[in-house]
Amino acid sequence: MKKIRVKTVAIVSLSSGMLGEPFIRHELELGLGRLRGYGLEVRFSPNALRGRDYLSRHPEARAADLLWAFREPEVDMILCSTGGDDTYRLLPWLFDHNELAEAVTEKIFLGFSDTTVNHLMLHKVGLSTFYGQAFLPDVCEPDREMLPYTRRCLEELLETGAIRQIRPSDVWYEARRDFSQAALGTTMPAHPNGGFQLLQGPPVFSGEILGGCLDTLYDLFDNGRYADSVAVCQRYGLFPSLEDWRGKLLLLETSEERPPPEKCRRMVEALKDTGTFSVLSGILVGKPMDEIYAEEYRRILLEVVDDPSLPILWNLNVGHATPRCIIPFGVPAVVDAHAQAITFAGR
Repeated sequence: MKKIRVKTVAIVSLSSGMLGEPFIRHELELGLGRLRGYGLEVRFSPNALRGRDYLSRHPEARAADLLWAFREPEVDMILCSTGGDDTYRLLPWLFDHNELAEAVTEKIFLGFSDTTVNHLMLHKVGLSTFYGQAFLPDVCEPDREMLPYTRRCLEELLETGAIRQIRPSDVWYEARRDFSQAALGTTMPAHPNGGFQLLQGPPVFSGEILGGCLDTLYDLFDNGRYADSVAVCQRYGLFPSLEDWRGKLLLLETSEERPPPEKCRRMVEALKDTGTFSVLSGILVGKPMDEIYAEEYRRILLEVVDDPSLPILWNLNVGHATPRCIIPFGVPAVVDAHAQAITFAGR
């Protein structure tokens, strides 16, 4: 690598506190070694390693960690440890007294999955963020090294503070099921990747990207997971307005829960009911894990969107399927399906 722009990385646990559990220590040490191998100083937020039970019971501690990371002047990049399912519970401690808006400074913020909610929080206060990777699932990948496609994207972000272009990975990997110490150094089966696939609409389209994990977005409109998620997210206006969505590209990817087709349909319909699809410039869709329900998900998208003029690009290597790219949010992007590229303007 060339001389890198990022010097200090802060690792935060805004959803699950898994990073602090003893059974994950071997992965944590592996990831630390890789980050330090880039010459980075790595700092953990004050509560990042306090474990699942403590962080589940104390969302205010997780919120305090995010504020800490923005307020620490030495921190250049905020890296989420992993995902989870209840980061919406941080909202009162970040917005009741404008805490987040007053703390935010121009730093790299990277995470995915349940971190979708944190991306929407930061979008509300005007910060452009990066979606697609996290510490445990990517930097700590038990293989002999980080997955090459994943590593190249992370290195570009560390080196330049930006992502200039995304192209498809040549391969995709089966989901890892063994994360024990015995799994260190093992490789998951790889398969040829099909590249970006244009499901409908013109091959070239543009706009700023926003979105994330479909399952997490659904929790903003459905109380099936938590009884108060809809009310809390509505109280703080977490889901952007139609005017905010106008001209944007909606990124969607599905979780490791591999939602069955009937649930996927409900999730996409919930987004359509907001009117968002009527103002978008396009939709980008991540590859599902192990390509489970891929054909069904494609069909559901086309049927529910029900607008052949709206471009839908399928099979991005982002989100829960490996390997993973990094997608800048809030940056003008040009999608060219024929050229198999998404190109971003400079930050």
